[in-house]
Amino acid sequence: MTTKKTNDKVEKVVKKTDKTTKSAEKSTKSSEKVTKIAAKPQEVSRYRRLIENLRARWNKKKRSSKAWKIGLNIAELLVLCAWVWVCLEASQYIVMGALRVMVYFGFDYAGHETVIQTVFSAVIYMICLGITIGLPWLILGEKTTRDECGLRGLFTWTDIGLGVAGFVVAMIAILLVTAVVAIICPWIDMEQAQDVGFENLVGFKDMMLAFVTLVVVAPLCEEIIFRGWLYGKLRARTWAMPAIILTSIMFGIAHGQWNVGITVGVMSVIMCLIREMTGTIWGGMIIHMLKNGLAYYLLFVRFI
Repeated sequence: MTTKKTNDKVEKVVKKTDKTTKSAEKSTKSSEKVTKIAAKPQEVSRYRRLIENLRARWNKKKRSSKAWKIGLNIAELLVLCAWVWVCLEASQYIVMGALRVMVYFGFDYAGHETVIQTVFSAVIYMICLGITIGLPWLILGEKTTRDECGLRGLFTWTDIGLGVAGFVVAMIAILLVTAVVAIICPWIDMEQAQDVGFENLVGFKDMMLAFVTLVVVAPLCEEIIFRGWLYGKLRARTWAMPAIILTSIMFGIAHGQWNVGITVGVMSVIMCLIREMTGTIWGGMIIHMLKNGLAYYLLFVRFI
């Protein structure tokens, strides 16, 4: 009887030890998994690895001084600005090339100029957005989030109030700046008419197509490109003021005329400040729509 009891005790002890060893093995496996996950490097875009490799090379060459770092940051900011300009030009060349091919194969758009201008303007903006945001993601792995483009949430009453107030401030600032520029730079024709792409609008349909293109589509897409993507990328790499100045300069250059570039550049400063305050592009988009709506009225409506 005593031997049986002792054997039973021994078996129980063996089972307990087996259980403890199995639990210890499980804990070691889970700890190994945790260490593997912790040791796994975070996914970094090819663009970011390229920048880090460039910085590492400068360090190897003992050129890691503050001046070299500042120079590399400035070069990165200028590349981002140049990229937006290249995308805008490339999208226009693509659409114009497609139109020439269509004309070559017998496409006749006579009498439908307004429709063609509306469709092609929308296509240009869509291609520009696709190239600007899509190519860095596909080639370099540089992803862009909605927050980075200032597309967080939807319109709020605060955005509407800031948009209206910002429009008033922008108009006053434009009047003051254009008056100063006319005195300092008399060779700039501040009264030069802006080429908006629409001429000889006939009937309600043409007027509505021009309105949708100039007052809705253009502000929406341009805000995503400039105050959204460009400002977001610049702001992630530098302070607010350099990002505001570079974004506004590029926005003025994109309009192709001295007088228009100056006025929209001043307006862009106000819109960038609102983007910095709210983190979204909605307030700036309202300013842009009001400005284009005023221009639409002065160009087409008041002469009816």
